[in-house]
Amino acid sequence: MNRNRIALLYVAALWMVGVSVAEAAPVDTKDAIVIERGRYLTTAGGCGDCHTPLKMGERGPEPDMSRMLSGHPEYLQMPAAPALPEGPWMVVSSATNTAWAGPWGTSFVANITPDMETGIGKWSADDFIYTIRSGRHLGRGRQILPPMPVPAIQNLTDEDLTAIYAYLMTVPPIENHVPVPIAPGAAVVAVGN
Repeated sequence: MNRNRIALLYVAALWMVGVSVAEAAPVDTKDAIVIERGRYLTTAGGCGDCHTPLKMGERGPEPDMSRMLSGHPEYLQMPAAPALPEGPWMVVSSATNTAWAGPWGTSFVANITPDMETGIGKWSADDFIYTIRSGRHLGRGRQILPPMPVPAIQNLTDEDLTAIYAYLMTVPPIENHVPVPIAPGAAVVAVGN
């Protein structure tokens, strides 16, 4: 297909969705490449496997894409985690795959959407990188708990982590207060950021 025809199709598509050519925001190719790299790394790394809650679909559990990357649903108050018998089992997970319990207590998967109050919207790229490098919330707060594979993602380059951050800043922000972790033996779920 020649360039003139592609340009004509682009203008026609913009017109069909009600956008004039003058209104179409120019896309910075470098930014688009970085964001696409971040999308690829986020998808290939399976970030949504935990950060996007599961819901029951026609064929069983499936990601709830209306809550993409929003972490443990705030409306889902979890009872105390079941005690496991002695033996090879060590971890239990909620049906949403967003609450995990083990020897560390109970952890809830974080909201990594760019929501300004409940997600990472106020974070800088440096905050994001420092969090991953240190294994601590904002690099100085509480420890990031399982199932977050911190030892594995610490191996990513700063360029890769910057790309992931750039992509995360483009997903729809979702207001969702994720509960704070529960220490081993505690049974009360407190909601917080």
